Order: sequence, then C-alpha cells, then structure tokens
Amino acid sequence: MFDDTYKTIKEASQGLYKEKGSKFLAFAFPVRNTDDIKSHLEQLRKDYFDARHHCYAYILGPNKEAWRANDDGEPSGTGGRPIYGQLLSAELTDTMIVVVRYFGGILLGASGLANAYKTAARDAIDHAEIIEKTIDVHYRLHFEYAAMNDVMRIVKDFGLVPRNQDFNLDCRLDVEVRQSLSVRFYDAIVNLRGPRIEVV
Repeated sequence: MFDDTYKTIKEASQGLYKEKGSKFLAFAFPVRNTDDIKSHLEQLRKDYFDARHHCYAYILGPNKEAWRANDDGEPSGTGGRPIYGQLLSAELTDTMIVVVRYFGGILLGASGLANAYKTAARDAIDHAEIIEKTIDVHYRLHFEYAAMNDVMRIVKDFGLVPRNQDFNLDCRLDVEVRQSLSVRFYDAIVNLRGPRIEVV
C-alpha cells in the first residue's frame, strides 16, 4: 500500500533566536498556494518594515513538488536554504517559514548566519502543532433518484461525507476519498451501472 498521507502545521506559530545582538523572529504558516504565501510575506513586510531581511522558504503540494528558498539580500545560501532544510527535516509541506532579522551591529559570518536562520526556523516548528492529512481524490457523482439508496450506502460504507448535494430529478454530490481507497470506491460506483463518476 503506497503512502497517501503528508504532514503540515495546523496553524501559525512563532520562534525566536538571538545572537550577538541580532534578533531572528521566525513565523511559520500553513499555506495552500502562492497567493497565501504572497499575502503572508506582504503582511510581515508591513508589520516589520524596519527589519533588515525577510528570508523565507516554503514547500507546497502533497508530494512536495513546489518549493522555494529566498535569501532576501543575505549572502547566498545563508537564509532561505537553512529554513528550507528545516522544513525538509520535519517532513512538512503546505508550510512556509519567514525569518525576520534585526541586525545587532556585529557580523555573524556565513556559518553563523546559516545557523541563526536554521535555529529560528526550528524554533517556529517546535512551537507548531504538526498534523497529518490524507491525499484525497475529489469525485463528483451523477445518478438518477432511483439509484440514491445504493449510492448513499457505498458513500456510508467508505465513511465519506457528501458535499454539494443536489437531489432534484438528476442527483449530484461530491465526495473526497483518500487516495489509497479511491480505485475501490470508483469501481464500487461504476459497478452500480447507472451512476456516472468523474474526478473534479
């Protein structure tokens, strides 16, 4: 059986690291798309407009297919990459961490900087509630009223919650089925002969 779960954080959390007068404020957010990312970044740049750097990294998608690490003016690889590394080591996706730096007047050097961004990001993760979600397939079912009992029995057997139900002459409803059960569910509906099923 292939793995159809992934880890993310339940809600926003914060972390902090201080080194030689510099302060690194870390903010972790659950995100679903690049619009979420843009919005959190814009808000933090407004709230902490006087900070020297806003380095960040994010990973999106159940298979971690989209990611980015940004140093925001810090020496290459010292800001975004260490933050990204912490997301990877915690096995998180659909998560973004921004670390806001206030410079304390003493240079930390490349390894000191990388360590500071890494530790601040780790602190934000440690303060977050990590949750496991399933990768789901979203199906839409179309069927005649006469098939209602059979369809609803299968939906109930699989423990699904019907959404967007419309029970007029032609009935329609949406369900989300975890990926590992999706083929079995699809076959069960198709075997009823009448109903149509499509992936949304």
